[in-house]
Amino acid sequence: MDGSRQIRVRQAFDDFFGPPAGQSGDWVVDLFLRTAETVPAYRKLLRENGIEPTDIKSLDDFRTLPLLDKPSYHERYPLPELCRDGALTGCDMIAVSSGSSGRPTIWPRALEDELHVARRFEQVLVTGFGADERATLAVVCFPLGTWVGGLFTQACVRHLAAKGCPITVVAPGNNKAEILRVLPELAPHFEQVVLLGYPPFVKDVIDTPGVGWGTYNIKLVLAGEVFSEQWRDLVSKRAGVADPVRDVASLYGTADSGVLGNETAVSVSIRRFFAERPELAREVFGDSRLPTLVQYDPASRFFEVHDGTLVFTADGGIPLIRYRIADEGGVLGHDELLAFCAEHGFTPPPGPQLPFVYLFGRSLFTVSFFGANVYPENVTVGLEQPGISDTVTGKFVIESVEDADRDRSLRITVETAPGQTADAARIAESIRTQLLRLNSEFAHYVPAGRQLPEVVLRPAGDPEHFPAGVKHRYTRRS
Repeated sequence: MDGSRQIRVRQAFDDFFGPPAGQSGDWVVDLFLRTAETVPAYRKLLRENGIEPTDIKSLDDFRTLPLLDKPSYHERYPLPELCRDGALTGCDMIAVSSGSSGRPTIWPRALEDELHVARRFEQVLVTGFGADERATLAVVCFPLGTWVGGLFTQACVRHLAAKGCPITVVAPGNNKAEILRVLPELAPHFEQVVLLGYPPFVKDVIDTPGVGWGTYNIKLVLAGEVFSEQWRDLVSKRAGVADPVRDVASLYGTADSGVLGNETAVSVSIRRFFAERPELAREVFGDSRLPTLVQYDPASRFFEVHDGTLVFTADGGIPLIRYRIADEGGVLGHDELLAFCAEHGFTPPPGPQLPFVYLFGRSLFTVSFFGANVYPENVTVGLEQPGISDTVTGKFVIESVEDADRDRSLRITVETAPGQTADAARIAESIRTQLLRLNSEFAHYVPAGRQLPEVVLRPAGDPEHFPAGVKHRYTRRS
């Protein structure tokens, strides 16, 4: 029996049941020192870089530490060495995410980590949806199993119920038939129903004919993908959502460290303001594309930006110090962003005085589809099969595209080899086969009816997709 674990869990519950405890920015230095002392892999990495932990005394010192990423850290050391005291026994749950080769990436978790993340759900469900006063049915539509979304979400929402919120959880996962089976039985007994899932899947459920969504007082909690404000409005209308600004919230979540931030009425209203003013969006975000805009708790997550990508520091089953997740984005101060809005005649509704983080997509090298990361490496294997490899060059572009009805499909534009005739249907089947074989997220997140990609063939050297003389990009944001 680990007595020290009991103490940590009790302290985590005490913190969770009490008011949010503020921390100064120096907490990241304390986390660094604890990690250097207790995590064997990080201690080795510091030695290899000639870093003496006691020399790190301030945030300026902290910012000189090496950046971590999955290949250089997580995949380099044995799994137990990434955890405190070099053992997995301090963690009580394992989450798994798909890697580019199909080899799973393992992320140990502890109950204490859930309680940290439950604060973000509390901000959405309680502060945003009033779930501390209204009888609430939370329907977990994220995939269940080893994947990070479903069970982690279920646990965090149950912690809110334990805190005294009148919330009841049901977890049909991404089983559409089961969701539609249990909802008519349960929903009439609650004042509101919250669907939690990946945007395309939730829309697919809502688009089911004959469901009386307007009688259920629906709220939505989404994660995993950037969606447009037009998409938010369309889905809200079909689900009978009363207020798209306050009743639909997206989470910025990762397999690496749970939820990093969440939408609030403040961030959503600001995003909608920029959606109508792309020139202002470009001025603030450096791009006329509309990113996801969330607020985060600087007492729990520490963000930096390096070469246009996000770097974060957070405690967890595997403590991550200056971890580069490769999401394109940036950080904005609360007062800074609200002052910019005020200068242009817009005042958002009252909300938490927390900083903002924005992101354009989940990765520089993947496309997110129904919450699953689709890797170029997976598609490549599909093009390398006999009878296909001779007809294509190996170049392709992956996109998640949205049609007029705001439904998403996976489009793969493939370059045909000079003088060859390729078979788009055969290529699509081959790619689907390999995605299902190599990518467990794709197999379990994407509904069977959406797994076959749309393959578009283009001749060699096509100037739009395969221009000569420039570095090829295998992904494209639509």
